[in-house]
Amino acid sequence: MAWRLNFLLIKLFLTAAALAVTTLAWMSAAAAQAPAPLAEQPASVQRFIGLMSDPDVQKWLQGVARETETATVPATASQDSASSFAGSTMRFRAHAASMVAAAHSFPSEAIRGAALLEQDVKAIGGTRPIVLLAAFVAAGLGAQWLFWRFSAGWRSWMAGASVTSVWHRVVVITARLLWAVCYVLSFGLGSIGFFLLFDWPPIIREIVVGFLFAVVIYRLACALLDVFLAPRSNEQDRFRVVPITNEAAGHWAKRLSYLIGWYAFGWVTIRLLGTLGLSIPSRQLAAYFLGFILLGIAIEAIWRRPPGSSTQQTSRISLHGRNWLWTAYLTGIWLLWVAGAVELFWVMVVCAALPGAIVLTKASINNILRRSETDEDGRSRVTVLSVIVERGIRATLIVAAIVFLANILDVRLTQMTMQDSPALRLVRGVLSAGIILLVVDLAWNIVKVLIDRKMGDTDAALEIGSERERRRTRLRTLLPILRNFLMILFAAIAIMMALSSLGIEIGPLIAGAGVVGVAIGFGAQTVVKDIISGMFYLLDDAFRIGEYIQSGSYKGTVEAFSLRSVKLRHHRGPIFIVPFSELGAIQNMSRDWSVVKFLLSVSYESDVAQVKAITKSVGKALREDPEFQPFIIENLKMKGVEEISDYGIKLSFGMTLKPTQLQSAIRRRAYAMLREAFNAQGIKIAVPTVQVAGGKEDGLAAVAQQALAKQTVVAAPGPT
Repeated sequence: MAWRLNFLLIKLFLTAAALAVTTLAWMSAAAAQAPAPLAEQPASVQRFIGLMSDPDVQKWLQGVARETETATVPATASQDSASSFAGSTMRFRAHAASMVAAAHSFPSEAIRGAALLEQDVKAIGGTRPIVLLAAFVAAGLGAQWLFWRFSAGWRSWMAGASVTSVWHRVVVITARLLWAVCYVLSFGLGSIGFFLLFDWPPIIREIVVGFLFAVVIYRLACALLDVFLAPRSNEQDRFRVVPITNEAAGHWAKRLSYLIGWYAFGWVTIRLLGTLGLSIPSRQLAAYFLGFILLGIAIEAIWRRPPGSSTQQTSRISLHGRNWLWTAYLTGIWLLWVAGAVELFWVMVVCAALPGAIVLTKASINNILRRSETDEDGRSRVTVLSVIVERGIRATLIVAAIVFLANILDVRLTQMTMQDSPALRLVRGVLSAGIILLVVDLAWNIVKVLIDRKMGDTDAALEIGSERERRRTRLRTLLPILRNFLMILFAAIAIMMALSSLGIEIGPLIAGAGVVGVAIGFGAQTVVKDIISGMFYLLDDAFRIGEYIQSGSYKGTVEAFSLRSVKLRHHRGPIFIVPFSELGAIQNMSRDWSVVKFLLSVSYESDVAQVKAITKSVGKALREDPEFQPFIIENLKMKGVEEISDYGIKLSFGMTLKPTQLQSAIRRRAYAMLREAFNAQGIKIAVPTVQVAGGKEDGLAAVAQQALAKQTVVAAPGPT
């Protein structure tokens, strides 16, 4: 599990790096549209800018642009598709030429921007922005230190808080998250808030506030990563949201903070370059350079990440090979961004980030909402709340990814509902089918968790023969069948509703399925007979999981069911898979009670009354054995004389036991105890004997013959 989460963190880290790089470029282009703060604008220009910012004016201009574009589209679509490759090539060529020109003009533009900055520096007496930035960062640290002192009780409560339940865990994690936000907020108020109390020149204000904001973002990222990953102490793993190792938590907390911090400073830098009057190509060139450093941070994090304990055993690709794959992926998306292929770039980012975010969210939610500390024994115990939260977040992520890609690819989802072309109908159907599948998946997972939880509650065996034990075995028999039935039902409903949303008529499909079902029923009568017979066996409560049954030549313990057969485990080990239609009459040996009977033969000279008394004492001793006491209902007794045979008296013995697998063991123990008691009291077990009698002379001859044989054996030489 650790290596999988490590793998997902890599994907999210790389995705965040790509997002940061692309946002830098977007901000560089957006900042170019901001008016220069020092340039004087005529009143007419200001009115024009105000009109352009009006949403109604923008909507009207966009409509006019679309109509103009539609009117100028060539008559044949083949010409447009044929020229698209050439157009892409020319756009890339123009972009590359602008970057080359920006590289030549960047020094001169930077000098002009520095001159503007120098004017504001002189206006405040020559104090450099870096000095102001350091001073107000120190003021923010001072405010942060005061909050640290005043929140000592809060911190001590969080350190010693109990996390033995879901509610306690959620409360503690929420308290830690709130404390981290307040901790960073105190720094922001002490730095940015104190700076804004004074009147500063425009460029100085933009520079200092911008970089103070970047510092706040960096510190907020560090605080949030400390809450979610808890990397600094081994004791903090009980507060950790993402279930990873301490080494991995420390590694990713540090690298993600570096990534976010560099992104924040780069974002502010690109905006400030626009404030200083640098052109769009120059800002793009700076953004590419900052993005290249982000690429280096990501590649360093990939190659120096701690490997999982089971990675080498479970992955087909070696750690070195995966590092190269991630490096190639990062480099590829960076090159796509530099080349201007923004649509393809975002498609690659979303396709890589969405699966990782879904799996990581599931692991984190299950880790937070696990029921108790005893759930960390390696078994999966998912709660209903965790399923609802995790599936809800997953649906939100999927919908957000669809909306985001639609925005990037310029697909207007709201306008699709007002159009009626075949392609748009298909897209609408696919979206509706996806929503249906998400809802059905949520419902099925909730039902599955409830059934699995009930199954888990029936793991522990109860008192043999009690009503609660009968109900437990009944549930263990019916719940798996109910789960399989509901799974098939949900799947059928989801498929039918999805096909209907795609515009496919499901009425003929249902009718056709009915006809096919009837045909299959005639052709597979035995299978249908098995299924129906199994339904009636279950309705009659003929047997349950764990019971020992016998039907004809088949006998064994019921282990599992399917739709058409039952699995019986013989006491010698073999397993029988018997169709329900072949069971017939069933002998259930595990219900309520059973009588164990056996026969013993004693000699004619034995006292039957004495044997009865001995048996009674043996029955009491057998019941006092703590191993067998819970399973004995009536003690061992002698029932009476069963038969007088040729060589002894056959006596009948019996005892009443609860249905248990120990019946044979109890019977064997009774045999041993009776034999010992009979020997101690002089009761002889009858054995078949043959007595041969003859005359006196014949007897003497026989005795002489036996004596001669013994002498011969004694005189025989031993082995050499």
